[in-house]
Formats: sequence, C-alpha cells, structure tokens
Amino acid sequence: MALVRHTNHQSADIAAAVEAAAEALVIVWGRSSERLHPKVSPSQLRALLVVEQHGALTLGGLAEELGAIPSSASRLCDRLQAAGLLARTTGSTDRREVSLRLTKDGQRLLEELRLTRREELARVLEAMNPQAREALLAGLDAFRVASVRAGLRSGETG
Repeated sequence: MALVRHTNHQSADIAAAVEAAAEALVIVWGRSSERLHPKVSPSQLRALLVVEQHGALTLGGLAEELGAIPSSASRLCDRLQAAGLLARTTGSTDRREVSLRLTKDGQRLLEELRLTRREELARVLEAMNPQAREALLAGLDAFRVASVRAGLRSGETG
C-alpha cells in the first residue's frame, strides 16, 4: 500500500511540474500571438488553424470543430474575412453551403506565428544546458506517444 501512495504522490508531483512548464509555454505562445499583424483574438486564431488543418472546410464543419453554434462561427468568419485572412465561397450545388479557406494573408499570418513561436522557444531553450535540452526532447516525444495511446491525439508521427 505504501508503494501505491508513493507512486500517486510522485505522479501528482510530475503532473504539477508539467502544468508549470505548460503555463510557461502558454506565456511564450501568447507573446508570439501578440506580435501578429493584423491582431487576431485567440478564437479567431483557433478558427484559422482549424481551417488550415482541413485545407478547406464548410462553415458548419468549422462551427462543429470549434464547439460553437453556426451563427457565432459565421460572425467569427465575418471578422476574419474583413481582415483578409479567410475567404468564403458558396457551394456550386447547394448555395446554402459555405466553404472556407485561408487566403494568402491568412497563410502568411500562420507562418509568421510559427516562426515567432520558434524564435521565442529558441530563446528559452538556449538558456538550458545541452543535457537538459536532450532530456526535454526525449520526454516530450514520450509524452506525445503516450497522448496518442491515451486517445488524446491522432496517430501523428514526427
């Protein structure tokens, strides 16, 4: 019984350490988002990332992915379209169906975001010693594999 308590305590300590690291990562990612031009809200950024992931997506599909009602997703798309980041086209067979895709500016914005994130992450990683960076890489890869096994992510390969 003592072994079980020790293991649970150790797991809680590890979970707390991962949480603290994730909070630091959120701060780094937030800084990257703040440097974007044009400025986009977190929900707008998420919508752009979902559309990018799918290549093209219907408005209903976006709403479903975001867990939003279609009218809210439509208003979100209105703002993204006005900013020149998202293009909407009506379906050729069903005019009620609206397809979404990123514009060149939308693609550029996401590329800029990723570049900025990597720069911010590189600054933090440079402050670590090489052994700690290697251990982090191994740990993150194991975490990614475990997340797939736990059903939290699709079976991506890196």
